[in-house]
Amino acid sequence: MMVSHEHLREALDTLKSTGVRITPQRHAILEYMIGAMSHPTADDIYKALEGKFPNMSVATVYNNLRVFKEVGLVKELTYGDASSRFDFVTTDHYHVICEDCGKMVDFSYPGLDEVEQLAAHVTGFTISHHRMEIYGSCPECSNKKKH
Repeated sequence: MMVSHEHLREALDTLKSTGVRITPQRHAILEYMIGAMSHPTADDIYKALEGKFPNMSVATVYNNLRVFKEVGLVKELTYGDASSRFDFVTTDHYHVICEDCGKMVDFSYPGLDEVEQLAAHVTGFTISHHRMEIYGSCPECSNKKKH
């Protein structure tokens, strides 16, 4: 798991500037989120950190993710199933999701940057944000299907 120390320092500075106390659990959850490329659920984070913090509960993880979401450090991704996934926010990006195993991969498509302005112009809406998902089979699942 590759953690960008620059991203971690910036995230900790953001928390401090909003008056959020940096607890060891918050630090660990944030560090995990920055290094995770898998868009983990709160349960994934809990399982990854329970050995290091045996007294930490899933509720603690959820509460910290809610704090991170409120200050803009993470996005909550909901896709109609029971569990939300969380994404550390570095830049605007989209997701490709495997319909077989649920793997989620980031990709950037700057060509869509003006879609909000166009939508506002055409509809008269005040646009707050947009999201796009693309679905298919990841290479691993595609290979399994061929054999």
